Amino acid sequence: MKTRYLYILLLFFSISVLGQNREMKNFKIVSYNVENYFDVVDDSLTSDEEYLPTGIRAWNYSKYTTKQNNIAKVLAAIGGWEAPAIVGLCEIESEKAMRDLTLYSPLKGLGYKYIHHESPDARGVDVALMYQPHQFKPIHDEIIRIPSFKTRDLLYVSGKTTNEDTLHIFVCHFPSRLGGELESEDRRVTVAEKLRQKVDSVFINSGNVNIVIMGDFNDYPSNSSITEILKAIPPTDNFQPESLYNLAYVLQSRGKGSHKFQGEWGMLDQMIVSGNLLNPQNKISTTTSDMHVFEHKFLLKPDETFLGKKPKRTYNGMAYQGGFADHLPVMLDLWY
Repeated sequence: MKTRYLYILLLFFSISVLGQNREMKNFKIVSYNVENYFDVVDDSLTSDEEYLPTGIRAWNYSKYTTKQNNIAKVLAAIGGWEAPAIVGLCEIESEKAMRDLTLYSPLKGLGYKYIHHESPDARGVDVALMYQPHQFKPIHDEIIRIPSFKTRDLLYVSGKTTNEDTLHIFVCHFPSRLGGELESEDRRVTVAEKLRQKVDSVFINSGNVNIVIMGDFNDYPSNSSITEILKAIPPTDNFQPESLYNLAYVLQSRGKGSHKFQGEWGMLDQMIVSGNLLNPQNKISTTTSDMHVFEHKFLLKPDETFLGKKPKRTYNGMAYQGGFADHLPVMLDLWY
């Protein structure tokens, strides 16, 4: 009897351990403001003269392909053995730039597809979404245009993941702080209002949904455009399925940043998720510790003014240095 009891205990323990060690599959999402990824073709409808062979930066095919290869290097380094499933990009000039990145850079063997729409931005820079077709199958995509002034469109894409769950993705690049933070705040508030309207419609139409909002918000997690208008709040212990939670709060509280301004690192680039994705019982989920800044040493250089490190950009002022961008990529791991 004692032996039989011991056997049952061991069997129960083995099943428990196997359940705990069940291998979870990773679904990685990346957001990256690549900073001025311009092709070399003049677009008569936009102000792209600065980034032409005849422009003040003498932007040419060699610099263009270096920029491509650098973006590819970053994404390959983030992915490691498994390429990121979804990549949201900011500051993309054209469909040609996306085609060249996916077909003619070192990413060409990874099979990335992309979604890109031209926006009314004065300089012609847009957002775009790259995806791995075997990990994410888009069902619907649309732009969210801001009617009151010319700026980047928001991009909304819904699609199926490998486990047949639906993800709702928003890629954003809010208006810059040019002219001053307070002077330009109304523009970011306006964009946040349009974004929130679309998010509300997704909640109404689909109920408990999996939403990821990513991009360069040109505001920090505590700014009013994010907290009051978009209503993205710090993660708590009591997640509500139809609330939005800003995972960048966690990183900012640890002194991390994706962008450096006047010596201070801050989280302009954010990952905001619906509460449903923070439910471990959901078919696909994440945690409050699954957002990261990719801060590999090859992306950084010494900050001679404020000390420490800063992003290594394509240009240092007007001097070409063949770097990467003024932002660091951020990434989010989902699990299913």
